[in-house]
Amino acid sequence: MNEETDPSPEAAPSTLRRHEERLLGGPGTMTVEEFAAAAEVPQHLVRNYWRALGFADVPADSRPFTDADVTALRDLVDVVTEGGMSLTTAQDLVRALGHSMDRLVLWQVEALVQDATVRYSLDDVSARLVVLDRLVELSPMLREQLDYAWRRQLVALLGRIDKDVALLGNEAPDPGQLPLERAVGFIDIVSYTTRAADMDRAALTTLVQDFETVARDVVAQHGGRVVKTIGDAVLFVADDLLTGVRTATGLVGAMAERDLPVRGSVVWGRVLSRSGDIFGPVVNLASRLTDIADPGSVLMDDVSAALLEGDSTAQGVVLEPLAGRAVPGLGEVHPVLVRRREMNEG
Repeated sequence: MNEETDPSPEAAPSTLRRHEERLLGGPGTMTVEEFAAAAEVPQHLVRNYWRALGFADVPADSRPFTDADVTALRDLVDVVTEGGMSLTTAQDLVRALGHSMDRLVLWQVEALVQDATVRYSLDDVSARLVVLDRLVELSPMLREQLDYAWRRQLVALLGRIDKDVALLGNEAPDPGQLPLERAVGFIDIVSYTTRAADMDRAALTTLVQDFETVARDVVAQHGGRVVKTIGDAVLFVADDLLTGVRTATGLVGAMAERDLPVRGSVVWGRVLSRSGDIFGPVVNLASRLTDIADPGSVLMDDVSAALLEGDSTAQGVVLEPLAGRAVPGLGEVHPVLVRRREMNEG
């Protein structure tokens, strides 16, 4: 390492000031009362905004707020005042941003820390100091990538909405139904708890990183979308059942190539999408089917299997009905093993 990358604890405070200057225009100068006065809003609205972003309440005499905070809140208040959205919706949007950005910056920084640890053979603390310094130069690129990814994801979502509306046609939606029809799939690592208990930090980091990287790549490759990762599991959706099946079986195959035993499920049904997550009985069904699947297998319910059998494009899929199983909370389910047809199968 040279002097530019050699971590120095003495440099950390000045580096933090540089980040504050670049990202927020400087260190905080305002109390809650002064923030509210500058934004021309009640103090309780400032506190609600700050909490919605995911930050703790600050003491009355503390001065963490900057002109950037005033501008951000004022812009949002103007939209609400002009009737562009309700206050409740505005708060929901801020919560979405706060939650997403908290996860995003953590993910990015941890990835950079891991990179510095490996490339420079550093301990964790030294690697974090290197990243703290490097982020001064990297932050503009990260912000540009964030804006680009947001625009790309928004266009993709608008395309899915347009497709859903076109499929509905002139048919009036049933107000009692959940709004979205999707293939819902789970995949999880077999015996993860036992495996993790015997691993040191480096091995566990590699396991988790490899699992998540491969899962996200395979889901995207087949046209699905990761909803969330849950420790040793991944929840994904697809816009049609066959894509969901190809995604689930593709995940099992990709993990097997890396000697990582997994099991999964995929079902078709209606879901509710809220706060970046999905809800509905089919999500619970997919989770329970994964719990009873054998290592290296993918299960679906008999209703979803019947839909797939009627799909003329699903010639490369083999369905094998299994014996009914009593599942807590769901009663008896009739699982169907789904797999890709082998080359020598008719």
